[in-house]
Amino acid sequence: MSTQILKLGIPAGSLQEATGELFRKAGYNIKFSSRSYYPEIDDLEIECMLVRAQEMARYVELGVLDAGITGYDWILENESKVVEICELMFSKVSRRPVRWVLCVPNDSPVREPKDLEGKRVATEVVRLTQNYFAKQGVNVHVEFSWGATEVKPPRLADAIVEVTETGSSLRANNLRIVDEVLQSTTRFIANEKSFADPWKRSKLENLALMLQSCLAAEGKVGLMMNVRRVDLEKILAQLPALQQPTVASLSDPEWVDVNTIVDESFLRVIVPQLKAAGARGIVEYQINKIID
Repeated sequence: MSTQILKLGIPAGSLQEATGELFRKAGYNIKFSSRSYYPEIDDLEIECMLVRAQEMARYVELGVLDAGITGYDWILENESKVVEICELMFSKVSRRPVRWVLCVPNDSPVREPKDLEGKRVATEVVRLTQNYFAKQGVNVHVEFSWGATEVKPPRLADAIVEVTETGSSLRANNLRIVDEVLQSTTRFIANEKSFADPWKRSKLENLALMLQSCLAAEGKVGLMMNVRRVDLEKILAQLPALQQPTVASLSDPEWVDVNTIVDESFLRVIVPQLKAAGARGIVEYQINKIID
């Protein structure tokens, strides 16, 4: 066992449970306690710490943490110089990118960013918003919002830049989207010096591999069936395989075993077709990880 320790930041708050579940699927058992900012993990070479996603990139850049998980938006907002090990397509609600959007009240006369010239915009991502309007060539006053940003227009701000996944909160507050400022996904990042260390880099790359393999397997299932050799060609023509179906001989020379991976949502369509085409002994099984 190595005497080295990898200091790993786990995002506190909305991403905490989703991150913990992803680690568990990858084979790392993380336990959170309401009384501690140091989650337990069943790897003696990793020391975890709960850190807000908004601050993660800064602490990783400074070397307080060797690595951490945060959003691409917060890397840009902090202007942090870190190594992006990989993208992890997950969030608190879905597996889609989150969107930072420019919003105004439904009855606002604002139709495009230039209509906000000289106006006040509230947001949690001040740098991102300032850079966005600078690229648009529009002068606005950007002020930091401490929360409840959706309720600020029109009395406390003319517009807001806010994050959304489904848009439900914006609609509930009678806001409409004028423009998209940024799409952001979760990133696994490392301190530059830490990533240059061979032991830490190997540890981080192995961890990234396992996390990505779990995300790659989401929504996928394994499908195996017995097929007569005479029916094999028409069966294979119907299978939308991840790569190529595996075909193995059985003890009966007239039959083969076909094994493949498909989208789970496609099963209800493909299984009846396979049975009608001659497949027998069709079995669905769960896929936990896919490693290319």
